[in-house]
Amino acid sequence: MNQRRNYGDERQTFFCAHCGRWPGTADHVPSKVFLDEPYPPNLPVVGACQSCNEGLSLDEESVACLVEYESTGAGRVENIKREKIKHIFQRKPHLAARVRKDRNTLTDPILEEEGVRLRRVITKLARGHALFELNEAQLDEPTFVRIGFLGRIKDSDLAGFERPRSLSVFPEVGSRAMQRLVLFAGHSILEARWIVLQPQRYRYLAFVDEQVVVRMVMSEFPACEVRWSSS
Repeated sequence: MNQRRNYGDERQTFFCAHCGRWPGTADHVPSKVFLDEPYPPNLPVVGACQSCNEGLSLDEESVACLVEYESTGAGRVENIKREKIKHIFQRKPHLAARVRKDRNTLTDPILEEEGVRLRRVITKLARGHALFELNEAQLDEPTFVRIGFLGRIKDSDLAGFERPRSLSVFPEVGSRAMQRLVLFAGHSILEARWIVLQPQRYRYLAFVDEQVVVRMVMSEFPACEVRWSSS
């Protein structure tokens, strides 16, 4: 990843990205459980308190396993291709049993236990991307969270989700998102574009347009969007 230094207001980065307390640790956004080794260099990192950094690690691990199990349609742990996820299942048979039981909740509009866990993780990741890219701390609950699944989304909706975003509102001066826009200044329209951290594993798009919006795709399966009111 071609990394950039943040030149935005540093007062936005002196606290935990998730709760506002003192940031005693560095939190990778996304957690490495969503990526394969060798990891890309210069992964996004935000400040986080130890409680927030560690508190959702098991949820993130569970979500990564659920995404892989569902996206591959493996049906059996032995058929999962990602070695990292296969090893987690082998070490934690109780997790494998829970994922087998709950995988069908992904198709239900009212997600139950795994859906709640998925929403928590998606919101955490979105907070990290908003702070890292936009220099926009989002400590409140989001006003909108949507989780769809590639291959199950209508073509018209998918096109709108995937399309680079033409901007009518500029991100904060000095933020990484603003620096990325400068690279495309020769275009007649300024766009926020997808950032691919690892092909086929993780990509995201962050922009401000009346709302702070973060979109994420993990393992080319769950398509997630989180919004916060910018007022």
